[in-house]
Amino acid sequence: MYNLGYFISEALRTIRLHPLSNLFSVIGTGLIFFILGMVFAGWFIGDQLVSTLSEEAEISAYFSEEIDEAKGMSVVEAVKVLPGVIDARYVSEIEARIQMEQLLGDEANILTLFKENPFEPFVEIRINLDDMDSVLHNVQHIEGIEYVRDNREVLEQIKDFTEGLKLIGSLIIIAVGITTIIIISHMIRQGIYNNRDQINTLRLLGAPETFIGIPFVLAGVLLTVTGGALATLGIVTIINIIFTQLKGLMPFIPLPLKADVISNIRILIFGVSLILGLLGSLLGLTSIKINESK
Repeated sequence: MYNLGYFISEALRTIRLHPLSNLFSVIGTGLIFFILGMVFAGWFIGDQLVSTLSEEAEISAYFSEEIDEAKGMSVVEAVKVLPGVIDARYVSEIEARIQMEQLLGDEANILTLFKENPFEPFVEIRINLDDMDSVLHNVQHIEGIEYVRDNREVLEQIKDFTEGLKLIGSLIIIAVGITTIIIISHMIRQGIYNNRDQINTLRLLGAPETFIGIPFVLAGVLLTVTGGALATLGIVTIINIIFTQLKGLMPFIPLPLKADVISNIRILIFGVSLILGLLGSLLGLTSIKINESK
């Protein structure tokens, strides 16, 4: 703590030594963190969306002809206790027709062509996607169930979307980390080279390598954190716009809380910029030993 003021002043002096180059470094790292933040935002929102859709995934089980409403309610109770079933409820012929009218919208008049209600009662079953196969198998073998409409293709697409989003996000995070470390380590090496005379003087005075290196580490961290702050500002602005547009155009989409998304992004960007700044700076400090004989 005694030398903290010196370390900070030296770090700032190192940055001011080549302001244009360091400005481009901040902008470059800011753009990289911006990409990272946007990917994470898409990943977070998509994961929350898919999680919500997964909880709302439904299959429909239709009764045999001899099943009346009382027996149908008994079948519903049997379905509820199956592993992987979140909830189940009895849907009557009248409710089934109402659901179809809501789905058809302006085209619902076509249902007036039928003299009798063409819809059958069924069991509406909310399931856990991970247990989809076992739930389908168990429901099909319940007495009183004639067939099951499983919407398998839709449910499988939801699962594939989740896995694909996570894979792409992981690859981009790895690429961002490597790129940032390379940029910062190169910047630190350049700073060490430009200050080689001062470094050699400090060595002659007996200064330890740690004392010499700390200002460069602080400079690297300061630049990456500044880039991260700029990226966060841009991301928050875009997220505010996106949420406003989505709520106006598609209010039925179960979006996560905007405050949660922004809070997670701020924590991520700050943490990643701090860690990558340290790693890049420490990697760049290896050039001190290379230049030691110069």
